Amino acid sequence: MSHRPGSGLAAVSTALLAMSRHLEVRDVLKTIVASARELLDAEYAALGVPDDHGGFSQFVVDGVSDAQWKAIGPLPRQHGILAAMLRDAKTERLADVREDRRFEGWPSAHPDMSDFLGLPIKDGDETIGALFLANKRCPKPDGGCGFTVEDEELLSILAQHAAIALTNARLYERSRELTIAEERSRLAHELHDAVSQKLFSLRLTAQAAAALVDRDPARAKGELQQVAELAAEAADELRAAVVELRPAALDEDGLVNTLRTQIQVLDRAHTARVTFDSCGVRALPAAQEEAMLRVAQEALHNALRHSGADEVDVVLVRRGQGAVLTVTDNGQGFEPRTVRRAGRHLGLVSMRDRASGVGGELSVESAPGKGTTIEMEVPGG
Repeated sequence: MSHRPGSGLAAVSTALLAMSRHLEVRDVLKTIVASARELLDAEYAALGVPDDHGGFSQFVVDGVSDAQWKAIGPLPRQHGILAAMLRDAKTERLADVREDRRFEGWPSAHPDMSDFLGLPIKDGDETIGALFLANKRCPKPDGGCGFTVEDEELLSILAQHAAIALTNARLYERSRELTIAEERSRLAHELHDAVSQKLFSLRLTAQAAAALVDRDPARAKGELQQVAELAAEAADELRAAVVELRPAALDEDGLVNTLRTQIQVLDRAHTARVTFDSCGVRALPAAQEEAMLRVAQEALHNALRHSGADEVDVVLVRRGQGAVLTVTDNGQGFEPRTVRRAGRHLGLVSMRDRASGVGGELSVESAPGKGTTIEMEVPGG
């Protein structure tokens, strides 16, 4: 294998290590497809995970632009060559997929493909995916396939390790789902206990204020102040619990779209002008995306609730394989020498913990009357 670019032992080792680095199914699928395409020097690569209804629950491509993928339309069904790989669990190596009797065409925006190499990904007797490549970048023998027997063997090795990585990722996600369910249950109990007590006290204090308002206005005023404090504490309890729950929008829409949507809502809900800009950000490991979203939410809450800012800018840009999030406000700021006290009040400690927990870094710049800038950088996957 060493005589072909990208197919040496070092390249194979790199691909296998890349697959083993990720725990999220989405990240594992993308790594498998990118590794296969690079190793076999193909123009296109794809991996489909079948569902139980004749379609694919997940379908990842490499070599197709986002605009082109969008123009292609809905995910493919299990038909033609794809169905054959899933049904018969055998490798398909074709000189021209368009000439095969099972070929059923593709959408008008679909890239043109000729030579084809595909095989199932199996976990024991179960077929858990179909991995395939098209258009090998090499001179084609007359009437022959650009993909060789050697390519087939190499892809088979990759598929075996892909099955292990994908199975492990699925087990991890199931374990995490159970953990999240347990955590949600715990938070629900804590929320019920804490907020119920606060609301009960709030109700009693409001009743006392109502009884005193005519005969002792001064005491009634004191009771109303207590009502305001209890209400604020209840709101804090609610917020503390809610921010611990991972939003479904992050899984469905990704970090950029989730941030954009939330910031549009904040801009409409507050008098301050809240803006968002992003550039070149690729999908990050799920844990990093969640940490960045949480830090952005905390920083925005501080800016809009505590700083007195009338303008807050959020910027997310790519840096190397990772990304940098910056939240800047023109509010009152604070003195960095009092950062310990401010850290507790503004959640800076939890933001730093979130950043370091995913291998990132967080910095805070602020000064009285000069606003605040919070920057978080993560390394990517």
